[in-house]
Amino acid sequence: MARFVSYEHAGGQGFGLVVGTGVVALKDRGLGATSLQELITQGAELRRVEDKFGGRPADLALDELRYLPPVHAPQKITCVGLNYHGHMTETGRQPVTHPTLFARWSDSHVGHAEPLILPSVSTKFDYEGELAVVVGRRGRHISKTEAMTYVAGYSCYNDGSIRDWQKHTSQFLPGKNFEASGAFGPWLVAGHAVPDYRELRLTTRLNGRVVQDASLGDLIFDIPTLIEYVSSFTTLNPGDVLVTGTPDGVGAFRDPQLWMGAGDTVEVEISGIGMLSNKILAEQDHARAARLHAAAS
Repeated sequence: MARFVSYEHAGGQGFGLVVGTGVVALKDRGLGATSLQELITQGAELRRVEDKFGGRPADLALDELRYLPPVHAPQKITCVGLNYHGHMTETGRQPVTHPTLFARWSDSHVGHAEPLILPSVSTKFDYEGELAVVVGRRGRHISKTEAMTYVAGYSCYNDGSIRDWQKHTSQFLPGKNFEASGAFGPWLVAGHAVPDYRELRLTTRLNGRVVQDASLGDLIFDIPTLIEYVSSFTTLNPGDVLVTGTPDGVGAFRDPQLWMGAGDTVEVEISGIGMLSNKILAEQDHARAARLHAAAS
């Protein structure tokens, strides 16, 4: 399976192709790209990159790396709300005729195994396991019949939500954009390696307990529909991210409600893609750790 990872290690930032428990580094292999995002932007065919480098020995072990979001500076992160029938039902909302969209900023998410930050101004930190789609080429007014040719690949996403801030007004923006409140990774699985995303299964676990479990075939608005709709009002660019929505089981609509707290571990696993795992860290502890790190250096 073609898995492409972005990372930091002792030699700096890089990206590579996952082989077994290691990575073939691609930054200095004559591809003309210093990041996975740049590789996608240049229009490289990920299948050809996999064919060329997939048989080579690993340069680095995965456990030596600090994971970055696969695309760590996308121009646009477009998220879809209320896109599973079960989630629509649990919220008490009525069916909609068009996708419900909101935006995230790139500093609102972190990579695999990095801490998610519980902000000091809230205790209502909710999980939302989702499938992320990374755009592979530039397009506007893309038809549903052509939409899947614009997909570079897929990844796991946790659209971590600060629920009280999300509900301050009818606009979702504040509750979806606290710094380091969401997660993206652990890698990008190339689109050609996933014959039919609708056959994948999404499972979210909080401290090992399954809290969400659904088929990607249950999306109300499928990926071609979302690409057609979003590209009707904005140009999609290589590296842009489309986060496709979360199934039922979120903490806000449980009885009693279930929030993520400091010390918890949340996992988003999608069959055929991978597992994204993050611990929750209180903002004050994160700030303290940052000060200690700065003093030590």
